[in-house]
Amino acid sequence: MGPEVITALANLRMAVNQINGSFEARDQRMEKYVKILKQLIQSFKGFVIKQIPRSENRRADALSKLASTCFDHLSKKVLVEVLKERSIDEQQVSTLSTAGPMWMTPFVEYLQRGVRPDDHDEARKIRVKAPSYALINRELYRKGFTTPWWRCIDDVKGMEALQEAHVRQAGAHKGVRALTGKVLRMGIYWPTAYQDTTELMRKCGECQAFPQFKQALRYHYLTYLALGRFISGE
Repeated sequence: MGPEVITALANLRMAVNQINGSFEARDQRMEKYVKILKQLIQSFKGFVIKQIPRSENRRADALSKLASTCFDHLSKKVLVEVLKERSIDEQQVSTLSTAGPMWMTPFVEYLQRGVRPDDHDEARKIRVKAPSYALINRELYRKGFTTPWWRCIDDVKGMEALQEAHVRQAGAHKGVRALTGKVLRMGIYWPTAYQDTTELMRKCGECQAFPQFKQALRYHYLTYLALGRFISGE
């Protein structure tokens, strides 16, 4: 969200004093929480944590009890996030090789440092198309038609999003334009989205069978109308 100065309010005196350094964290689990929090504090220009007196902590107490209640009756103004894992739990991270240049690389280099490709035609394309792109929080975005900005992704992530919109839980067998529009409404963009959608639907048996079924249904419908007019004498 981009804040630089944070004021945190807590109703537990021990936790506040442990973060401020007045108390020592002796519990091993609490010590890990304090260590992670102090690392996060360094990323802000200013951080202050205060204890809420018992007489003024009704709001904090109400929010703390939301986890044990049903969320259906809450308005959309109350944002509730359920954390399934502790922030102190260590995660196993696999080492991945660095990806090579992607289609976004020339735009990122041009917007960051003004670097253009050596090829004259490619350099001209980047210079002409660059105003449609912007770097936001070190990520490349493109101006969209249905949304203010599209987040640019590589072809691999684009195909994953396409598969999600096509055949998985939220998927549907639609036309090329409808499926491409559904993917773009997710707020993501890659240049070959329409071509990849077309290629995917060509390989999908259900997508190929649906137009034939639609054409046959239209043929029977027209035959029915013609037969009804013949019987009625029209």
